[in-house]
Amino acid sequence: MAGEQLQVLSALDLAKTQWYHFTAIVIAGMGFFTDAYDLFSISLVTKLLGRIYYHVDGAPKPGTLPPRVSAAVNGVALCGTLAGQLFFGWLGDKMGRKTVYGITLILMVVCSLASGLSFGDEPKAVMATLCFFRFWLGFGIGGDYPLSATIMSEYANKKTRGAFIAAVFAMQGFGILAGGIVSLIVSAAFDHRFKAPSYQDDPVGSTVKQADYIWRIILMFGAVPAAMTYYWRMKMPETARYTALVARDAKKAATDMSKVLQVEIEAEETKVEKLTMESANSFGLFSRNFARRHGLHLLGTTTTWFLLDIAFYSQNLFQKDIFSAIGWIPKAETMSATQEVYRISRAQTLIALCSTVPGYWFTVAFIDYMGRFAIQLMGFFFMTVFMFALAIPYHHWTLKPNRIGFVVMYSFTFFFANFGPNATTFVVPAEIFPARLRSTCHGISAAAGKAGAIIGAFGFLYAAQSQKKSETEAGYPPGIGIKNSLIVLGVINFLGMLFTFLVPEPKGKSLEELSGENEEDSPELDMQPPTNRTVPV
Repeated sequence: MAGEQLQVLSALDLAKTQWYHFTAIVIAGMGFFTDAYDLFSISLVTKLLGRIYYHVDGAPKPGTLPPRVSAAVNGVALCGTLAGQLFFGWLGDKMGRKTVYGITLILMVVCSLASGLSFGDEPKAVMATLCFFRFWLGFGIGGDYPLSATIMSEYANKKTRGAFIAAVFAMQGFGILAGGIVSLIVSAAFDHRFKAPSYQDDPVGSTVKQADYIWRIILMFGAVPAAMTYYWRMKMPETARYTALVARDAKKAATDMSKVLQVEIEAEETKVEKLTMESANSFGLFSRNFARRHGLHLLGTTTTWFLLDIAFYSQNLFQKDIFSAIGWIPKAETMSATQEVYRISRAQTLIALCSTVPGYWFTVAFIDYMGRFAIQLMGFFFMTVFMFALAIPYHHWTLKPNRIGFVVMYSFTFFFANFGPNATTFVVPAEIFPARLRSTCHGISAAAGKAGAIIGAFGFLYAAQSQKKSETEAGYPPGIGIKNSLIVLGVINFLGMLFTFLVPEPKGKSLEELSGENEEDSPELDMQPPTNRTVPV
C-alpha cells in the first residue's frame, strides 16, 4: 500500500524546470565530459607512443606498441574504472553523494596531470608510469558514473528526469569531441613549428624530439575541465533523498531544498523517522527482500550494460579499417609522427561530430516521450540488424565500390548505440533502486558494463585477427576473422534485446514509487511480488 510522499520529495518531483536543473546538468555533465576526454584521448596518441619508444632501425614501417603493451596502455584505465564504480558506488551510499563526489574529482585532476609525467625515459619506465596513473585516473572516473547519475536523478523532477540524466551522459560526446579538437590543435601547432619528413624519406627524422611533448600535453589537458568544476561541486547541497531517507535528517533536507527551490518546505521529522523505520526501507543488498523486489531488475541492468559495452567498445576495432577505406588516414610510412596524430584526430573528431554526438542528444530529446524501454529495445534491434547486414555479405562491403555503403552502415550502428542502450543503460539504474542502495546498484551495473568493455576492446582485438597466420597483425595469434566477429557481435546485440525485458519502465513515476520506498507496512506486503512492469499496461 502506497503511503503519502514526503513534502520535500514531492516538491522536487513536481518542480518546474528551473535554473538549478541546468546548473546540476552542467556540474555533473562536466565530470562526464572529463571522463570521456580522459578515456578516449589515449587512442589518439598510441601510434605516436609506438613511434617514439618502439622505433626499430631499418624497419619498413614506423614502430608500434607491442600487443601486450598496447593492451595495458589502452585497458588499464578501464580496469581502474570498473574498480572505481564498485567502490565509490558503495561509498556514495555510505558517506553521501556530495562528499564522495569531491574525492573522485580530486583523483581525476591529480592523475590526469600525472599521466603526462614519466619516471625515466626508457620505454618500460614511461609505459609503467603511464599505466600506473591511468589506472588511478580510471578509478576516479569510475566513481563519477554512479554518483553523477544518482545526483541528477535525485535532483530532477519526474516529468523530465530521463532527459536530465541522459543530458549528463550526453556530455560524454562533447568530451570525445574535445579530445579530438585538442589533439588537432596541439599536433597542428607542433607540425607547423617543427617540420618533419615522412617516415619513408627519413625514418629517424620523421619523429622529431619535441613530439614527446604532444602526447603529454593532450593527456594532461584532461585535468582542466575537472578542476574548473570542483568549486561548484562542493557548493552543491547533498541530495534531499539521501539526507532524508538515508541520513534521516529531515530538517537539513527541508532547509537545503528550500534554498534550491526557493519555496517553504516543512521538515516532517516524525514522518521521516516513521518512513525510514518501515521494513520496505530497511532491507539490505544481499537480503531475500531485495532479491524478490529488485533481483530481476539488477540482473536486467547488469546484463544489458555488459552486452552493450562488448558491442560498443569492440566497434572501435574496425575504425582503422573505416578510416583507411575512405582515405582519411594514409599509410603510416607516408607521414611524419605529428602528421599521423593530426590525421587520426581529424577522423575521430568527424566520427564524433556526425554520429556519436547526435545519437546522444536524440536520446535526450525523446526519452521522456518514448520511454527508456522503447529506446533501449529499438537501439539493440537496429544494432543487431546493422551488424548482421555488415557481417553476412562482408566480402561485398570490402570491394572498393561498396566501401561508402560500409561506412554508412557502420555509422548507423554507432548512432543507434547512442540513441539506444548506451544512454538508457546509464539512466535506468539511477531510477529504479532504493535511495540507500541506489549508488551501489548503479555502480554494480556500470561495473558489469566495464567488464563487457574490457572483453569488447581486447577479446575481440584478438578474435578479429585473420584465420591465416600470415595475415595477422604483428604479435597476434590467428583469430576467427572480422566477418565471424561481426556475427558474434550481432548475436550479443540480440541477447541485449532479450534481456531488456527484465528492465522496468520508469517514465513518469517518482523514484519512491519505483523503488517501493513510500509503501506502508502491511501483513501482506512481504508476500507481494514487485509491481513494476516492463511495459506499461
